[in-house]
Amino acid sequence: MSQDVNLPLDYYKHVSLFWTDLIHLMSGKPIALTSVGPMRNWANDMKKVVTELMDANDDLVEFNQKLTEYYKQLTEAWMDAQKKVNTKVPNIPQDVESIEAYKRIWIDIFENDFTQLFDSEEFGHNYGKLVAAELELTRHWENITNVMLHSMKLPTRKEIDEVYKELHELRKRITKLEKKEEKPNAR
Repeated sequence: MSQDVNLPLDYYKHVSLFWTDLIHLMSGKPIALTSVGPMRNWANDMKKVVTELMDANDDLVEFNQKLTEYYKQLTEAWMDAQKKVNTKVPNIPQDVESIEAYKRIWIDIFENDFTQLFDSEEFGHNYGKLVAAELELTRHWENITNVMLHSMKLPTRKEIDEVYKELHELRKRITKLEKKEEKPNAR
């Protein structure tokens, strides 16, 4: 390999692109003529899928980091709230009235601590990045699905959405025409 590759992810990308380029080149040769129909289309579109998977892998790493940070924040808030409850009520009550008081204290402390967490700028920032990373992953999966559907000569989501939109417009026109037709008949 002529490139200096240090990170495992970069190495993975390099090797994956090498093999997909090789397969892509081979799929155009006469030897690939034995695969016909959808599988030939799939072989030609494989590079798009692998490239999308590698991009999705980067976003998956970011998503996992943000998800870990999200659960870390929740865990820390839970532990801090539980410590406050334990210092306020050191012994677990035995009678019904004390249990109800303990429950109210527990709910108040947890509600305050978690409200404070959810109102914090750090939590909002991390949660926003978590949702953004999740949306990026969804976009990658949709792109991969569209490539696969295109390879198999099936309609993509965009094409189906266009058909539904046109169907909706046709229904509206029919309803409008039916209403116009009913008005003269009503007289």
